[in-house]
Amino acid sequence: MSQGIKKAWTDVVQPLFTRPRLLQVAALCLRGTGDDVQVLMITSRGTGRWIIPKGWPIENKTSHEAALTEAWEEAGVKKAKADPIPFGSYTYDKILDSGAPAPVEVQVYLVQVEKLMDSYPEVKERRRKWMSPERAAELVAEPKLKDILRRL
Repeated sequence: MSQGIKKAWTDVVQPLFTRPRLLQVAALCLRGTGDDVQVLMITSRGTGRWIIPKGWPIENKTSHEAALTEAWEEAGVKKAKADPIPFGSYTYDKILDSGAPAPVEVQVYLVQVEKLMDSYPEVKERRRKWMSPERAAELVAEPKLKDILRRL
């Protein structure tokens, strides 16, 4: 009997705790330089808390290109340049439609914003606001994202 319990633990239960994280990409949208730098924050659709634009990788796009797509859809960033190397990453548990949590790693790309549009795909679903990195760090929930914002 103990062999059956051990097999169930190693084959079923343990993998649930060690499963690989899902990957998302995010755009840390910036304007200004030095002490005048600001970040563009948006609200989430579900809870209305402050986040940065993020989403799933997109087929046939690099990760930083996918981050730019998310910045357009969620925040109206029309003209911008994204650094192809992630500035950092953070993790969180995404609640799936089933209600189950899924561990996610988010790669964060710096995006220098040149132009914002007033009309964009999710304009009626979110708010957006420019703010200092320190203020943004106070408002986000994820500790590692706070650290990323404070590094600016």
